[in-house]
Amino acid sequence: MFQQISDSCYYHHSSVNIGYVHKDDTGLLIDSGIDRSSVKKVLKELEKRQLPLTHLFITHAHADHYGGASYVQSAYNVHTSASVLEEAVLSNPILEPLYLFSGVEPLDGLRNKFLEGPPVRIDRVVDEGEVAFGCLKTELMLLPGHSHHQLALKTADILFAADSYFSLETLQKHRIPFLVDAGKTIHSLERLLDLQISGAVPGHGAFEKDPSETIRQNILYHQQMLDAVQAEVAANGEITHEALIANLCERYDIQASSLGQWLLYRTAVTAYAVTLTKAGSIESRLNHHKWVFSSISR
Repeated sequence: MFQQISDSCYYHHSSVNIGYVHKDDTGLLIDSGIDRSSVKKVLKELEKRQLPLTHLFITHAHADHYGGASYVQSAYNVHTSASVLEEAVLSNPILEPLYLFSGVEPLDGLRNKFLEGPPVRIDRVVDEGEVAFGCLKTELMLLPGHSHHQLALKTADILFAADSYFSLETLQKHRIPFLVDAGKTIHSLERLLDLQISGAVPGHGAFEKDPSETIRQNILYHQQMLDAVQAEVAANGEITHEALIANLCERYDIQASSLGQWLLYRTAVTAYAVTLTKAGSIESRLNHHKWVFSSISR
């Protein structure tokens, strides 16, 4: 559903949101959905409303946010921007299944639209700070944690927050939310609480005029996940990496029906465990060729 937020800001509310902002002859698409069928709904709305499309900004290189970008580029003369690290994946999409699969050449089952979109041409690499898209002035905000160099976009006091936070329904659906660094995720959420905005669009969930309570609930959720991982380590004394993943998935009743889904959960659980290790809350070492975590000896 294509919804207008303000005079210049819109978003397509779906399982993965797509943002849109315009000023004069400049039209900026923010992310592009998982595939061409998703983004074609937005393009149809822009044509119906006679709104321009000149630029595309991709917040981060997860396939559900950029899978439709190549189609947009084939249909429109759009200038495309992304951040420095995410650009590498967008230009070489096999990198996502490759890093999820520990650098090993991915099995065919991992090379699907959920983990690997079509390659995207990036015309400009951008970073945090003030960035102009044509005549449209925006502020980009570096919010890592869910991905390594995720950028949110703020314009006209509206924040297109990407996956820096999730709706509560999304958290409850996934149970163990995907991230690559839990500490950075929480820090990014804390930065969001300091923003003066008139509303925010998350990557997954509905627009809120005041997202502060949702953001606080996200912080609490990640802190509870960290506590759950630490409790699992403490309950076992010492636990292998593989067993920790299995136990957390069982605790949260995760139903991973494919290797790709399981790899996403493995990455998230590992990220929580590594964050605790870096904070000195648990220990990590090798034991008989197994990676194990244990409580800190006092």
